[in-house]
Amino acid sequence: MKRKITFVLSLLFGLMFINAGLNKFFNYMPPPENLPENLLKAFQAFTQIGWLMPLVGFAEVLGGLLFIFSKTRALGALVIFPVMIGIMLTNTLTDTSGLPIALVFFAINLWVIYENREKYLPMFKA
Repeated sequence: MKRKITFVLSLLFGLMFINAGLNKFFNYMPPPENLPENLLKAFQAFTQIGWLMPLVGFAEVLGGLLFIFSKTRALGALVIFPVMIGIMLTNTLTDTSGLPIALVFFAINLWVIYENREKYLPMFKA
């Protein structure tokens, strides 16, 4: 049962990040019209840096793809982790309206990292 739950959560998590990453390249989802002014300014600043959004989009697509498959899920969780930190900071400091869903996705990412902790141990051995 745990494997099925893990697969479904990983699939939904991965697809969400693939969608968000592809949107950074193709802009097929318009931003909400009721964005707070400080969040709108932050997004405009991010787009002014020409390489930042494609880099984040690439990390989201790659991490989402890796996250879906159990063999590469541990690596996908690490690729997505810096993006999740940015999402958490944005939803904590700039606009808290998306914080509940951000917390759920952050918890899923941390759970996968915790479940795969033995795979990370070789990185910390001298």
